[in-house]
Order: sequence, then structure tokens, then C-alpha cells
Amino acid sequence: MEKTVSKTARTVEEAIRVAIEELGVSEEDAVIEVVDDGSSGKGFLGMGRKSATVRVTADVPERADTEEEEDHTYYGDDESFEGDAVSVAEEEAVNFVADILSGIGIHGKLDSYREEDTIYISVNGQDCGAAIGRHGETLEAIAYLTNLVANKNSEERLRVSLDIGGYKKRREAIIISLANKAAARALRSGNPVTMEAMSPSERRIVHFALQSFGGVSTHSEGEEPERRVIVSPAGEEQTEV
Repeated sequence: MEKTVSKTARTVEEAIRVAIEELGVSEEDAVIEVVDDGSSGKGFLGMGRKSATVRVTADVPERADTEEEEDHTYYGDDESFEGDAVSVAEEEAVNFVADILSGIGIHGKLDSYREEDTIYISVNGQDCGAAIGRHGETLEAIAYLTNLVANKNSEERLRVSLDIGGYKKRREAIIISLANKAAARALRSGNPVTMEAMSPSERRIVHFALQSFGGVSTHSEGEEPERRVIVSPAGEEQTEV
């Protein structure tokens, strides 16, 4: 069975090594294409070295287990990217995030997959704080830029969901808990409850979470970055975030 993988690493040689190890073949038995040798520029904002990318094809034994595996990118000392059935947009988004993280010295593991019109990218590693920032502001900024990269050459409109160090997942759980408490308080008191200022994506979580919470409605008020969700006893129509 012929299989092709794409790998991104700090050097061409390292990318090739990771690719042939993944395929389980020797370099002599593989067809190697250098997609980007990494010499055309530096990483994000000129920090670090731009990653090199190779595409390697070889005949490999057919696996008994045909279950699809997630795509993986490793950056830092062991940086790789598997892109058999990955769209160009997803590959560009993943490489962009890897370049940013490499540029600010964060090392770990990056996983990605695409579901309909959304590209999900998660980063797991130590000391991810610099890529998260205060209240997730840096994470939001990286996600925004990654969205631009993913849609730059895409004919369809794509959305990037980026999580770094599990922050987004933890924050989402906290927001849902706060939303439920605000809804319960609004029902008890009969008065609207104003939640803390949140980003647009966090406000969407509140609106969505309380759609199934009977007896309350939500809407947003204020100007960014102080825009807040108001949770009111039923009767007020929900508006945009």
C-alpha cells in the first residue's frame, strides 16, 4: 500500500528522519520531496528559524487496524506533521501555529483534525503560559491570526478552534459553571444578572449553554473589551454576542 506523509521539523534532515521512521522504511526505499527547506525566512515576527517541510511517499505493509488516527505535529526537538488527508488550509494553519510556538520557545505536541468547516488544533506541553497570556488574550490573538492564515487561500469559509495547554477546555468549563450560577440567581431574584466581561467566543459559550436552561434569556451589552452577558428571567429576547 502506498502511503504519503508530510513532516515539518527544524531541518530537512530531521523532517526526513521522522517521516521514514513513521513509514517504517529506509530512506532509499522512499520518494522524498522537499516542500520547504526552511531557508526562505524566519518564524513568527522574525523569531526563531522557519520550519522545513518534506513530503515522503513509500510502499508500506497494509495495516490490520484501519481505524483513522489523528494528525500529529511535534515541534521543538521532535517536530512533525502527518498530512495524508489533510487539507492545504489545515496544513497551513498547523504550520503557522507551530512556527509561533517554536519562535517563543514552547516545546510540546500539537494535534489537529478537521470536522466539517472547523479546524481543531490543540497544543500540549510545558510552560505554555506565554502562548496563553492574561485571561487567554494571547491565545485569542494567535487563534485570530491562524483563522486568517487558514482562510487566506481557501475557497470555503473555515473556522479555527485553538486550545493551548488545555486552557480553553478548562475555561469553557468555568464559563458554563458561571453561566448556570448566574441563571439560577436570576431566577431566584427575579432580576437580571450581569456576568464578568468576556471575549466574543466566551460570550457565545454562555449564550449556547443557557439555551437549554429554562426560564432565562441572555443578551450582551457594552463595548469591547468590557462587553458582558446579561442573564435575565425569561421575557427578554436573546441577541447577538
